[in-house]
Amino acid sequence: MSHPSQPSQPAEPSQLEQPKPPKGLFITGTDTDCGKTYVSSLILQALRAERVDAVGYKPLCCGDRNDALALSAASQDVVTVDEVNPVWMKTPAAPHVAAMFENRVIEPKELQDGYEALAAKHNYVVTEGVGGWRVPIKGEAYGVPELAVSLGLPVLLVVGNKLGALNHAMLTIDSIRSYGLEPVGMVFNNLVDEMETATITNKGIIEEMTGVSVLTDVIYGQEEIEAWPFLEILGL
Repeated sequence: MSHPSQPSQPAEPSQLEQPKPPKGLFITGTDTDCGKTYVSSLILQALRAERVDAVGYKPLCCGDRNDALALSAASQDVVTVDEVNPVWMKTPAAPHVAAMFENRVIEPKELQDGYEALAAKHNYVVTEGVGGWRVPIKGEAYGVPELAVSLGLPVLLVVGNKLGALNHAMLTIDSIRSYGLEPVGMVFNNLVDEMETATITNKGIIEEMTGVSVLTDVIYGQEEIEAWPFLEILGL
């Protein structure tokens, strides 16, 4: 004699698959020279001071290699410059343009492989993009947004605080969201020592209009930052 099947019981909360904590951060910026490398280095130094095994990754350098050198130093030189920066082009331009001038093709796989090599040896990887958010790497089909999506890391926006940052930040946040990503927060980097009306009010207005929190406000020339906002993002 058959018995009616019993309804399945809902899974206990502990049985539900919990989201895995991120393996690092993806640092992008409102534009070139907004201070991505400076802020990335401060974050790395703060994390490593808390005994977190975090290293920097700059998949692309165009022109000099100073950004990669800075990230290697901030990682306390546990990674080589070549590990930090697998693709280096000498032309100071967007990667897509630099590759055209140097007659080479940038393959997304080599950027992904560089990240995975570091992630296999270290607990966290702080990845710095190149230029602003919409910089092309390989034509229209592959740029900084596609790189960020492929790495699957929380996106942190560095805002170079100056007159015009309001527009730059809001446009960048809109674009990040158009790729199905939500910025995990902003770091405001004050580019000059003297403050004026725009730079004083930018932070509050951008937070209010975008709903993205400012995690920390970096004063011009600041040499260290607190680690706790980034530890929280990493689930530590």
